[in-house]
Amino acid sequence: MKNYLSVFFFFFITIGGVYSQAGEDEKPKQLPSVALGVGILTFDGDIGIGIKPSKYSKIRGGFNLTVEERIGKYIGVSISGMYGKLSDNESTESRNLNFESKVIQADLCLLAHFDNDLIFDRKSIFAPYLMAGVGFLKFDPYGDLKDADGKTYYYWRDGSIKDIDESAPDYFNAVELKRDYKYETQLKDSVNNYNRSSIDFPLGVGFKFKLAYNIDVNLGATYYLTMTDWIDNYKSGKNDKYLFTHFSLQYNFGKMEDDSRPEYRKVDFSSLDNLDTDGDHVKDKDDKCPGTPAGVKVDGLGCPLDVDGDGVPDYLDKEANTIAGAKVDETGATLSDSTLALRQAQFDSLATERSKLLFENPTLAYLYEVEAKAKEAGKNNAKPTLQIPDKLKPADKNHDGIITVDEITGAIDSFFDGDSNFTVEKINDLIDFFFEQ
Repeated sequence: MKNYLSVFFFFFITIGGVYSQAGEDEKPKQLPSVALGVGILTFDGDIGIGIKPSKYSKIRGGFNLTVEERIGKYIGVSISGMYGKLSDNESTESRNLNFESKVIQADLCLLAHFDNDLIFDRKSIFAPYLMAGVGFLKFDPYGDLKDADGKTYYYWRDGSIKDIDESAPDYFNAVELKRDYKYETQLKDSVNNYNRSSIDFPLGVGFKFKLAYNIDVNLGATYYLTMTDWIDNYKSGKNDKYLFTHFSLQYNFGKMEDDSRPEYRKVDFSSLDNLDTDGDHVKDKDDKCPGTPAGVKVDGLGCPLDVDGDGVPDYLDKEANTIAGAKVDETGATLSDSTLALRQAQFDSLATERSKLLFENPTLAYLYEVEAKAKEAGKNNAKPTLQIPDKLKPADKNHDGIITVDEITGAIDSFFDGDSNFTVEKINDLIDFFFEQ
């Protein structure tokens, strides 16, 4: 028993040390989980030798319910209850014993989890664990000593069961009986009125398979070291033990946080959904116009009001009641016909200059002629001999390392449209490189 206690306390001291090293920032990452399962109980006690009525005579079923709180990455604390039966049988020349006992078990345990980012990744679907704790056991052994008619079983040396003792004077009148395996008689010791409850120490190992975000399947085995030798109503000097091999389905309440990033440990993620960064009373997740200046009135989408619908928000609009369809400038002021005509003339002039450069420029016409002759000579399939300078690479739209006339034209288009950093000087350099390549 001293060896059992040594193992038990060593486990608790080791887990306590790991937890203390985890630091004060390690806090529960989820609400408690609940697991409901079924399993097989196998007795390890003083009886069970000799001839057995069946290879399953010592196997019984049980149910368990466990509530666990995972603390940090490394450990968990669980409270569990189990209800089942323990049983065993033996038949030898010297004795014939059998028992079955309903057992009620309650445990408080510490668990060491290995999906802790040290051995297994926290997000791994496979999560082993070890478990140790202290528990309380209540049992009440019964024996199958009589048949359905109330006749006592007498075991004869030939292995048969009769209704009278083999040494009785009228043994020749004995009638053979068959066991009904109904444990109808409460077992008691003739000398000791023993306590039918005990402290015990569960030691377990298991594996969790994470099927879904909140659903785990547990496969485990727990060995119970009891402080009693009377579970089978037979005392031989060694305390009884038993094994519970179980399967359970676990539901994890709440949302588990990813604690692999320390900087996120103190972030209240639930409050992010209610953020309103610009203070316009429209939550950021619904705000189509983030960054609205303070005090500006907005619509249901968080965008500044534009009462006259001219495309300029009211807080920037110098003309509050623009006529529908009127052209306005960046301040919301209506443009006069003369101003519109002047702007159109400027636009037309720029378009004319662009057209002359692209379609009437003899240089571009000559470039197309040079490129056509190169294609006829098959040079268009040759690998580039020069590397395009970095400042000209934006013109190489297909990234083939060759500047074509169409790409030069595209650079000129971008220059006139004002959406590139090409200048007149860079366009001339681009034309020079065209001839060099």
